[in-house]
Amino acid sequence: MAESHLSNNSSAPEPVFPRFKPLTLADREIIRTILWDFQPETSELTFTNLFIWQSYYGYQWSRDRDRLVVVGAVPGGEAWALPPVGPGSRVDLCRQVLGWLREACGAANPAIERADARLAAELAGHPGFVVEPLRDHFDYVYRTGDLINLAGGNYQAQRNHINSLTRCHRFRYEPLGEEHLSACLYLCARWCQVKRCECDLSLLGEWEAITAALANFQALQLKGGVILINDRVGAFSCGELLNETTAVIHLEKADPELRGLYAVINVPFGEWEKIPRLQAKTLVGLRYREKLPQDFAFRLRSEISLGLDHQVPQAGFLWRRRSPVTRPHSGNMQVHGYRNYHRPRLQRSCPPVRFGSSAVVH
Repeated sequence: MAESHLSNNSSAPEPVFPRFKPLTLADREIIRTILWDFQPETSELTFTNLFIWQSYYGYQWSRDRDRLVVVGAVPGGEAWALPPVGPGSRVDLCRQVLGWLREACGAANPAIERADARLAAELAGHPGFVVEPLRDHFDYVYRTGDLINLAGGNYQAQRNHINSLTRCHRFRYEPLGEEHLSACLYLCARWCQVKRCECDLSLLGEWEAITAALANFQALQLKGGVILINDRVGAFSCGELLNETTAVIHLEKADPELRGLYAVINVPFGEWEKIPRLQAKTLVGLRYREKLPQDFAFRLRSEISLGLDHQVPQAGFLWRRRSPVTRPHSGNMQVHGYRNYHRPRLQRSCPPVRFGSSAVVH
């Protein structure tokens, strides 16, 4: 990425496009206000998500008048952007961002990723854009009532998991508070040891996101819950409202050796019953499909790139993906999750990494 436009100085003044800076907690109210006024449907578009994942995705932000622009890049990869956010038409801003990614950052295939249907509709009929739905980026949308009641055959597996846990253990739910943070971090460290996070850069990125969220739990104003088994944290989740009708769960972890905990923490307890819930699973959680509710709808999300007249030719053709089929989702109380497939999964040899050494800051 072009150093002349990006900054490593997180204390720099508020940036104006095409100048960017890393996110800090001091930026929270500025960014959160823009996002909340916009009422996004893209599950990545919360300040918390951008803040806790910026170490892995290299997120930086800028403003174009009263609109927000976020860009990122993993080491060794091309720069890319999330959908611009703000009032009015974003057609010209999208064109500017894509052009900047190509010219200033050297991106051969500049793209705005995880664009929702609203932005795709804005760009419809405007020349120079290619909008491609990406199935692996779709959000999974669930109804809150379904996850509370677990009624019907689609939730039989979840009921079986909960019944199995109930027969073997006595457990209870509590709202996630400061007194639980160290135990949650310890649980994640154990999970990483079992899953060998040190061998997988994606899981190491998730570990960094978890520690950032727990260390700044109060400052980020997160809410959540824990499942206690014999007064020990066996599972936890935390998140926040994405918009007025949908909430996003940023983190969710359970003891991998106890069957049924993921099914239990999937059910909205206590205060979560009063709000819609977005089940934001990470890449790891989505591998275990038997742990996920089956009654969901897809929320379409696309990649936006420049048309053929703007493309840097590669191999003499443009590969188009087949548009996936979506089905309608009824009800205005929604829960919702996404696959964290933003960049390819990276493997590496296993160095000696000790998890659990990061301190939780209260």
